[in-house]
Order: sequence, then C-alpha cells, then structure tokens
Amino acid sequence: MALADTQLRTNLRKATGTIRDKRLAVTAELDDWEQLRTAGEALKRRTLRHLDRHLVRLEEAVTKAGGQVHWAADAAEANRIVTALVKATGRTEVVKVKSMVTQEIALNEALAEEGISAYETDLAELIVQLGDDRPSHILVPAIHRNRGEIRDIFRSEMGKWGRPAPEALSDRPRDLAEAARLHLREKFLRAKVAVSGANFAAADTGTVGVVESEGNGRMCLTLPETLITVMGIEKVLPSFEDLEVFLQLLPRSSTGERMNPYTSMWTGTTEGDGPQDFHLVLLDNGRTATLKDTVGRRALACIRCSACLNVCPVYERTGGHAYGSVYPGPIGAVLTPQLVGVEHAESLPFASTLCGACYDACPVKINIPEVLVHLRAEVVEAKRAKGRVPTPEALVMKAAASVLASPAKLSAVQRLAHPAARLVSRRGSIGNLPGPLGRWTRTRDTAVPPKESLRAWWRRTRGGREGSK
Repeated sequence: MALADTQLRTNLRKATGTIRDKRLAVTAELDDWEQLRTAGEALKRRTLRHLDRHLVRLEEAVTKAGGQVHWAADAAEANRIVTALVKATGRTEVVKVKSMVTQEIALNEALAEEGISAYETDLAELIVQLGDDRPSHILVPAIHRNRGEIRDIFRSEMGKWGRPAPEALSDRPRDLAEAARLHLREKFLRAKVAVSGANFAAADTGTVGVVESEGNGRMCLTLPETLITVMGIEKVLPSFEDLEVFLQLLPRSSTGERMNPYTSMWTGTTEGDGPQDFHLVLLDNGRTATLKDTVGRRALACIRCSACLNVCPVYERTGGHAYGSVYPGPIGAVLTPQLVGVEHAESLPFASTLCGACYDACPVKINIPEVLVHLRAEVVEAKRAKGRVPTPEALVMKAAASVLASPAKLSAVQRLAHPAARLVSRRGSIGNLPGPLGRWTRTRDTAVPPKESLRAWWRRTRGGREGSK
C-alpha cells in the first residue's frame, strides 16, 4: 500500500516540495500574476463555450497549411487511426514526445499489438517504460523513483531496448542523463515516424505547440519524416495571440521556470524543413459528454501543469498510482470520472480533503473542490439509481450521528471502546480489524482509546458538576 511505503513518501515529499517552492518564487516575481490567472480562466471558459466552432476553424487552418486532420470519437478509433498511419509509412517503430493523452488511450499497447514499437524519449517516461512501470505524476512521471532506483533500472533494462547503460554507471544526475542521451540518440537519428501530444493549438493559424524541458521533443518534432499528433479537443485556443497568456502561466505553474527551455511550434508542413507529412488526430473520448455538465466541464480547462498535485496533501502521501487513473491527483479526481463515467471511477471524487489548496494553485482557477462535491453527489445518485443506497459508508455515518446526538449512547460507546480496542491492539495501536474495516487499519496507526473518557474523568473529579473550576 502507498501509505505504508516510506521510501515512496520520502521521494514524493522531497520532489513536490522542491517544485512547490520554485513555483512560489517565480509567480511572486509577477505583479500581474492574479490577472494572468483570471485571463487564462476567461479564455478557457469562452473557448469551451464555443468549442465546436473553434475546432472547425482549426481543421480548416491545419488543412490549408498542408496537414491532415482526423477525428476520433474514442480511444479505440484514435488507436486505429494512428496505427494505420504508421503502417502506411512501412515502419515498425516510432519515437514519442511525452503525452498524457496517448497514455489515456493506451496507444503504446495498441501499437505493440500491431507489431510497432513505441519508444518514449522524455527522461522520466523512459525510466517508467524501462522499469515496466506506470507514470505517477503529470509533469514528472517517475517522481516516485530515487536516483539509486533509476540507476538500477538503467543498468538492467537499457540493453534490452537498445544501447546499454555504461557498466560503471553511478547515480549522479549528470551520469544518468548522459546514459539516457546516448541511449536515445540512435533512436532519434533512425526514426522516421514520431508521435506527440499537444499543449495548445491555435484555431486561426493551425499552429500546434509543445513545451518541454529536455530537447527530446524538439528532436522528435523536427527529424522524422512523418509526425502524428494526438490532441484532446479541449486544447484548442481561438487565437495564436492567446499563447501570450498561457506561455506565462504554464512554465511557472509546472516546473517553476520563467519560460520553458524548449517551445516548439509548427504550422502544417514546409517543403524541405521538418516532417513532410503531418497528421493531427482530434480526440473526444468523453470530452463532449463532459461539456454537457455546466459544473464538471471546468475540468476541461486544465493545461496539465500539475500544480494541483504538488500542493495536495493526499497526493503527497499516496502518489499517483493509488488513484488508478492516467490523470492522478486533484485534477484526475475530477477529470477521470467524467471521461469514463462516475460509475467506473466512483472512489476518485472522494480522494480529497477539500482543503482548497489545488484551487489556490491552479493557473486557470479551476474550482476543483466545488467540482469534487458536485461529482460526489453524482456518485450517490448513480448508486441510488442502481439500488445501491444506502451504502455501507452511509450506514456507518448514520449510526455515528445517532450516537453523537445522544449523551447516553455516547457514554456507553466510550465505556466499551477501550476494552474492545485492547482485544485487537498491537504496540499501542489498533491492529488489523476484520472485514472492510481492515482497509483502514492496515494503512493507519490508530491509537487505542483511553481507559477513561473526558466525560467520565469530569464526573469522577468534579462530581458531575458542569462548569466547575
């Protein structure tokens, strides 16, 4: 369990704390930071309101610039489109730019089933792929790994995928980066097909953009002959000028930098320069359905900065794998249930303390706590529609309310609590309880209630006199 993994929690606490501090420092440099957030929120809200119109404009602009646009209703259709495009080139391998949306549709697995190898080129994604692991963070997918673990993965796995790691590889960051650079270089130079996601796309010019910090994206976006970009339909912006706002918000909120080291933009194709075939796959996969919900649709404004993850007390203690979702953390708790249906992710809206730190950190002011509460109500309604109400949790809460509302019942429960807890205690904490209650005690240290409650102590020492001093 994530809560019991002390190494995981140490890795997460150190990494999220570092990113959080950097973000606070660079956002404090801007006098108009709150105005930028408000502008980003307004732009996203207005774009989503007229999304259909902007998407049509985007298709027209991309086509005019020499690209081809494909529409995918769901993951299966998107995977079929990308697989067919790769096969049409006669190639059996692709290099990839880090992309959450291709993880969402499980593109790598779909390509593998058709005999096509997909190589991740982002350092953290490479670590995850070599370790046969899953990403646990939107920005830093291998945030749950420390340097020693990464070194061991490189030593044991790199040779199976291409150039092996140096035999005497240390865990120094520069040595790990150099091993990855040498391993990936041959793939960059050999690849004829690349697959990317997109951070933004301007509807008026057909320009698509990717921001990243390592340069691997620039290599993938310029060297191959064919470029296939898979983009969620919510990433479109009305105008190229709108990038002025988001290219200030995104780097400061994600990596704590004033600007991204690499900002790559391309508009269709240019003869003799870069990929000569460009395909843009516009993915719905539940987004249109999400738009129908006037409260839940706010999640579609997300620019994938991960600021909400870095301030979330729940994420910091559990990591991304605990969410069971491609999109972890607070944004995953509101986005995933809407994309897949609340009945398929009914626990996620409850994976929050509703502290509001995510709302304060969000660069486009998504009120995540409000959406969480909204989705919790939808989960209850979905259960009621299936005849699953009252739930065990509801029954427990109802019983607790009855006890807390009655001084006599509360006193009786308090008298029984200590001897009952002693029966299952272990080193001063309650041990593993039977049945569903064991899910709580296996991951938490719950103290044994004291022999004497405050109420009993007061009666014994004050003779039952209320208000005595």
